[in-house]
Amino acid sequence: MTLTLLNNRYQVLRVLGSGGFGETFLAEDTQMPSNRRCVIKQLKPIANNPQVYQLIQQRFQQEAAILEELGDRSNQIPKLYAYFIDNGQFYLVQEYIEGQTLTQKIQQQGVLSEIAVKGILIDILPILEFIHSKHIVHRDIKPDNIILRFADGKPILIDFGAVKVSMGTIMTTSGNSTPSIVIGTPGFMPMEQSVGRPVFSSDIYSLGLTAIYLLTGKIPSEFPTDPATGDILWRNFAFNISPDFAAVLDKAVQQSPRDRYLTARDMLIALQNPVAPTIPAIPTVPPTNPTLIATPVNGGHVSTPTIPSPPPVYQPPISYSPEPSPPPKSLATWQQGVIIGGVIGSLVVGGLWLVRGQLSSPTQPSTNVATSPTPTISPSLNSPNNNEEKSTPPTSKVVDSNSSNSNTPINTPSTPISTEQPIISEDNSTETNTPVTIAPKLTEAGAKNVINNWLKAKQVMFAPPYNPQPASELTTGQQYEQVAGYDGSINSLKTDGHYYQYGLQQIDGVDDFVVNGNQATIQVKVTEDRTLFDRNGNILPKETDFKTRTVRYTLQFVDQRWKIASTQIISK
Repeated sequence: MTLTLLNNRYQVLRVLGSGGFGETFLAEDTQMPSNRRCVIKQLKPIANNPQVYQLIQQRFQQEAAILEELGDRSNQIPKLYAYFIDNGQFYLVQEYIEGQTLTQKIQQQGVLSEIAVKGILIDILPILEFIHSKHIVHRDIKPDNIILRFADGKPILIDFGAVKVSMGTIMTTSGNSTPSIVIGTPGFMPMEQSVGRPVFSSDIYSLGLTAIYLLTGKIPSEFPTDPATGDILWRNFAFNISPDFAAVLDKAVQQSPRDRYLTARDMLIALQNPVAPTIPAIPTVPPTNPTLIATPVNGGHVSTPTIPSPPPVYQPPISYSPEPSPPPKSLATWQQGVIIGGVIGSLVVGGLWLVRGQLSSPTQPSTNVATSPTPTISPSLNSPNNNEEKSTPPTSKVVDSNSSNSNTPINTPSTPISTEQPIISEDNSTETNTPVTIAPKLTEAGAKNVINNWLKAKQVMFAPPYNPQPASELTTGQQYEQVAGYDGSINSLKTDGHYYQYGLQQIDGVDDFVVNGNQATIQVKVTEDRTLFDRNGNILPKETDFKTRTVRYTLQFVDQRWKIASTQIISK
């Protein structure tokens, strides 16, 4: 590189890397007071054809705009500071991430533990889900393109392949533009991507192989494969790996896209909710002639044959009811007389004490009705303006919008405690017993669970099939009317043909939590990525964002469960 100052602004410090598409430099921004460091990517078009140069320039600008949006809406994707064209070369100026790539980490300290690798995957999968929600396939996920940031240890995803696709555009003899080169890294790239047809699960495949590299220190080409299926035989090279985690990685790196996790969310759920090991009952008759499953020999490596476990035998659930007490021994006649006399004497003394107490209390009202105290709550929490979502599209009214997998079951709180208190008549005699429902103790974790269930339900409420059932299970009063009422959000979206699509949804922290009888309030920080579409599939920017909001939820114990009564956005 002969130039040391690019665009009369960026002072080049050193070369970070080079490849077929150009070079990458570490530079300083001389027009910033701090001389902020940045990464500059110089991109060279593959074809030196004037006919396609204008098309490449247009695509470069479009891809730069996408990179700007991704970096602005996620702190685990480098920010795009600028882009420019100089002497026929295309340049991207991006945030410099101080850290080490996964490749450097393995070279420095060796393979990682299952816990460490799982933590990296759990941190990177929500970012991958966000990217896919923008209809973008990264195309080049590998250990070199994930940096562990020194500041917080978070994995940062770099070097998107979309811009390289634009640089590889050529013009065919028929006058049509087409990519001339496949983007990706051999070994970490699945078959469908190698023929130029990447899908979302292509990134899942590459991420799975990256995780296997962290566990074994080996790149994909160093593993034997099953000649019948093409599956990578990697398990014998990883130590102390749980069967559940190994199964997740096996599914991620399947050869066929339809056999992998179809979305990043699916893989994240599998990691966070491992399948509990099943211990089959011992069969009454041992199986004969067990079938050995032998792994084919390839490259001198033979996996250990395994014997499939027999199918579990159903056993009825164990009852935890206490054993019946043995019948009491019969009492002698004199013993029975003593006991009966004692009981009668106690009743007489108790009656005299009760009458004396009533006569000695002149302020006692003539009629006493036992009732449970009515809990109170701050009036500001029940005001009609406490909606979690107030900004709405021109024709659609939506109270709240977050997402999760629609197949996730909704948890319900524990069964309430029911007590009976007597009603005393005017003559102080007990007439009837009125049941009084006492809400089960609500913990902070329980309140967060209610909110998480609410977030999970929005996928089916605010998008086809516009199912209102979760609203009846999770909300009450004002919140229910604003979501599932006649003029509520669900009917409004359905009428207009609008719908929400959700990316990352999570509770980042709890600011306040108060329980008062059958009511509670919890104030949390909720991060959400939401996109609103019209009936034609166009994005409505007004209700599309990726933000962390502070939200106060008011909960009430109704119909034997805790429900959301109202929401209020504290800060946007």
